[in-house]
Amino acid sequence: MDNRLQNTCPFRIGSGYDVHQMAPDLPMWLGGIRIDAPVGFVAHSDGDVAIHALCDALLGCRAMGDIGHHFPDTSDQWKGADSKDLLRRVLGLVCTDGWHVGNVDITIALQRPKIAAYVPQMRTVLAGLLGIGEDCVSVKATTTEKLGFVGRCEGCEVWATALIWRG
Repeated sequence: MDNRLQNTCPFRIGSGYDVHQMAPDLPMWLGGIRIDAPVGFVAHSDGDVAIHALCDALLGCRAMGDIGHHFPDTSDQWKGADSKDLLRRVLGLVCTDGWHVGNVDITIALQRPKIAAYVPQMRTVLAGLLGIGEDCVSVKATTTEKLGFVGRCEGCEVWATALIWRG
């Protein structure tokens, strides 16, 4: 295949996935906002699993590796990092050479706490960070019907898809 054809495509799609264990007495950051919960995510950074999956999706659009490559959990520089700042840095990498974020779609699997009431605020925060309209940010909350580690309230998993365009 001629690589020049690939470089002329005005759209690129990326997918991301992340998972974090939950533990008591930790803050729960999800989708850029603080969730009122007795548990939070075990992580090197603030543990915002939704933003981490989104960063991976955006990086995937440009074939730039994953969040761990850019912000390794072995580096003290990123210890306790605000994931919103990580997303801003990822946008700085991805949105060059005329590339722009088109839309994103995020699915959060979490048994408890219930987060549906937080989704509108997540969409607002993420849209602001991404520089796109709220109508271009989809956040969906689901459970796993008490199955697996999510169903046992041991962790949270998130899938994200992003589309970028060059114009």
